[in-house]
Amino acid sequence: MGQGPSLITRRAALLAGAATLAGCERPREVAGGFAAGGPARGHLLRDAREWPAPAVSRRTEVVIAGAGIAGLAAARALRERRIEDFAVLELEDTAGGNSRGGALAGIACPLGAHYLPVPSDAAREVQELLEEMGLRRRIHGRWQYDERMLCHAPQERLYVEGGWQEGLLPVAGIGATTRAQYLRFGEEVEALRRSGVFRIPLRAPRQLAPWDGETFAAWLDARGLRDARLRWYLDYCCRDDYGAGLATVSAAAGLHYFAARHGFRAPDAGEPAEAEGVLTWPEGNAFLARALAAPLQERLRGGRVVLRIAEHAHGVDVDAWDVHNERVERWQAARCIVALPVFVAARVIENAPQPVVERARALRQAPWVVANLHLDLPPAATEGAPLSWDNVVYGSDSLGYVVATHQDLNPAPGPTVLTWYCAPGEAARAQVLQQPWTHWRDRVVQELSVPHRDLARHLTRIEVTRYGHGMPIPAPGVLSRLPGPPATARLRFAHSDWAGYSIFEEAFTLGHRAGGGA
Repeated sequence: MGQGPSLITRRAALLAGAATLAGCERPREVAGGFAAGGPARGHLLRDAREWPAPAVSRRTEVVIAGAGIAGLAAARALRERRIEDFAVLELEDTAGGNSRGGALAGIACPLGAHYLPVPSDAAREVQELLEEMGLRRRIHGRWQYDERMLCHAPQERLYVEGGWQEGLLPVAGIGATTRAQYLRFGEEVEALRRSGVFRIPLRAPRQLAPWDGETFAAWLDARGLRDARLRWYLDYCCRDDYGAGLATVSAAAGLHYFAARHGFRAPDAGEPAEAEGVLTWPEGNAFLARALAAPLQERLRGGRVVLRIAEHAHGVDVDAWDVHNERVERWQAARCIVALPVFVAARVIENAPQPVVERARALRQAPWVVANLHLDLPPAATEGAPLSWDNVVYGSDSLGYVVATHQDLNPAPGPTVLTWYCAPGEAARAQVLQQPWTHWRDRVVQELSVPHRDLARHLTRIEVTRYGHGMPIPAPGVLSRLPGPPATARLRFAHSDWAGYSIFEEAFTLGHRAGGGA
């Protein structure tokens, strides 16, 4: 299980006390609130009620239920096949799912996912998208990415031992024992990376079975990897990618984080490794979501809560609540691509296929909180590593913050937005949904005032985005043992839930495949 609210509260109190002892400025009253959206629309499905009969009927060849990255990728794949007669029904007013973006005082910022690692050749579908968008080009026989979109240096830093260090792996003040543990873990990861079993996107998930039967924590224990700083870093990485810590996710998931991408480079493992290539934008992955949504025009129908999907001999009926006109629409189509979270799909599909029911029962979902902080000036420079794109506080239950204006080439300091992330654990879901926005305001201010004593002076507004079911948790058995997406005569399925963890590459590839074979 993830860390519960009691531990969160204790650590927040300790951080607050540290801020006071450090002489931080007393926080002033800061304006803000919850960002647009929230749980109300999704909870229409949870709260039992009688829906009126459809007030209007529409016909189309294909309905795509859900406009997250998987649904948008499915729409793109349909258009590649010259299928233009389709409709995309989306709960929110804008597409993107947890890759949506917003703006605070005119500064673009993410509301969720905020980067895309440079994809390997295994993610060919994603590479092709980036080529189509002009972000990846072959120059003199070599593939190159648009340098404006690659994360500029400095990329990452960690606040530890009272100062900022470059990189997120703790190295300040470590001794020989910690270094040895870093090296041992790096050797384990490198052997797995070379095996070729760990790949993004997952191609043969059952090959992960040898590592998928125990938690990452148990796997580390069995190898004597118990160093506190190593364990903190690995726990942070799991919470960052999966919304749950190493005591909850499987060893397959924990190792996949490293072995499927850039490996793990210990401080004494030869020459320092270059920072992983990362594509990022001020609005985060909303840059990609908006590019995918733009060609859809009127085919993208926002504010539609899918209530029912019924497959029959002659087609598919999809009923959706139009939140703006307060009426039920019935869409009649030859086929439907279900790009909904599986727990939603299991609820709305009549006689849902058994793999949908089984996966919905097994998957656990991680809540998330994202807070965007508008500052009239960036935090003051201090000793150690300079302000970076990704900034993390050692020992915190949060995931730190990214700087929305990091890619700005203007050297003059000016207003900025810090996007703070927190995956508080399953036990905190009720807290995420019930606490007022001021609860999160106070918590983020307490935490960030420790490394940034001038935060209160420059902070002008905070907007909070909540995800009660932000992403699936790859607990033991999820990656290798659960059934994959089924295909019926008229239904196809596409969502990162079918991979067991939520990243752009998995969602996009699943959507592309569903649209390519619909």
